[in-house]
Amino acid sequence: MYTAKAKVTGGRAGRAISSGNVIGLPLSTPKEMGGPGKADSTNPEQLSATGYAACSDGALNLMARMETPPITGSTVEADVSFDKAGEHYGITVDLNVNLPGFDQAQAEELVAKAHQVCPYPRQHRG
Repeated sequence: MYTAKAKVTGGRAGRAISSGNVIGLPLSTPKEMGGPGKADSTNPEQLSATGYAACSDGALNLMARMETPPITGSTVEADVSFDKAGEHYGITVDLNVNLPGFDQAQAEELVAKAHQVCPYPRQHRG
């Protein structure tokens, strides 16, 4: 259906450019990872968190349109962590979802359904 393209030069200390030059961002390794953490730059984890949150919120709204009253003012925050366990690096994701007007049980059910249709969680399973 759609293919996004991006090119990075210089790795974590370089520059990321998307197709059509819509995104053109300097990259910098965060201080927490031993880098300079330049103020006007981003990193792969921030970009991943943005995509994950946007996809998850879109999936929530899709599921809500199909089964429940519409969602108004939903927000999804994605915390993407780059970690090391033993000799291997990994990424973990925690989502913080706010669904105004939904009780806890409704919200959890909707999040679980959205988690099944959103490509980002499927990509990270296992």
